[in-house]
Amino acid sequence: MIFFRRIEGQPPDSWTEDPILMQYKFTNAYRASDRVSQYLIKNVINRGEKTPEEIFFRILVFKIFNRIGTWELLERELGEISYEEYSFKRYDSVLTRARNRGERIYSAAYIMPSGNRVFGYTRKHRNHLKMLEMMMEDEVALRIRDARSMREAFELLRSYPLIGDFLAYQYVTDLNYSDLINFSEMDFVIPGPGALEGVRKCFSSLGGLTEANIIRLVTDRQEEELSERGIEFPTLWGRSLQLIDCQNLFCEVDKYARIAHPECNGSNGRTRIKQLYRHNSEPIEYWYPPKWKLNGKIKKSRRSG
Repeated sequence: MIFFRRIEGQPPDSWTEDPILMQYKFTNAYRASDRVSQYLIKNVINRGEKTPEEIFFRILVFKIFNRIGTWELLERELGEISYEEYSFKRYDSVLTRARNRGERIYSAAYIMPSGNRVFGYTRKHRNHLKMLEMMMEDEVALRIRDARSMREAFELLRSYPLIGDFLAYQYVTDLNYSDLINFSEMDFVIPGPGALEGVRKCFSSLGGLTEANIIRLVTDRQEEELSERGIEFPTLWGRSLQLIDCQNLFCEVDKYARIAHPECNGSNGRTRIKQLYRHNSEPIEYWYPPKWKLNGKIKKSRRSG
């Protein structure tokens, strides 16, 4: 409801009466609506060459750092981001200078392994650039394009060093926003560490199911369960919650419960939420992957007020 009240232009003090949601940073219920995902879809995927190699390269460069500021820094210093013009030396130089100035180049959203044992560099970004080089040389873009399922694409990404289950699932979801692949977001789900904690906090017993089974069950039953509880939960212009959305929501439940239910201890020992909410007044013109067929509906809803 915060998301829809915000895009309707309502002032921040009318978005929610929940002090936890007002104070701390949470992701949108619909993952593709987050500011970083919106930037990826509009400014990374849909600009530049549309070959499989270039689409894959741009998405991975962006997602490795997952930070709009880092992408824009690279563009300012290097021009158009493309594999054809890629040079380890040039990319490393820009990122190293930024680190030496004390600038953050990675988002706090994901924990990225340093990779020094695999590629031998002390600077994390150098190891990640080498990982990307390895993938490009192995023609992963073409192999991803030819994958027969989202899980097959996930497993290909997962086979590379520094990419675990969580990152591979996030990356394949972002690649799926493009025209490189076109799978349903209901194909499969991989719970991340936060989602695992959230599921455990929600259920006293899983009844023999896995956490992935639970996420699918909740996603499949969303309309029935919301209706039973009298909860009005708006769809994303007709698109209901997908597996990736519910995976994220369990992660947010874990965060929320640290403050709201401190007696419900998680196995990771976390007792606080690190990131406070800071209002960003810069508007977002919401635009989703064209294959979802939502953008015409959004325009129509804007015209009708």
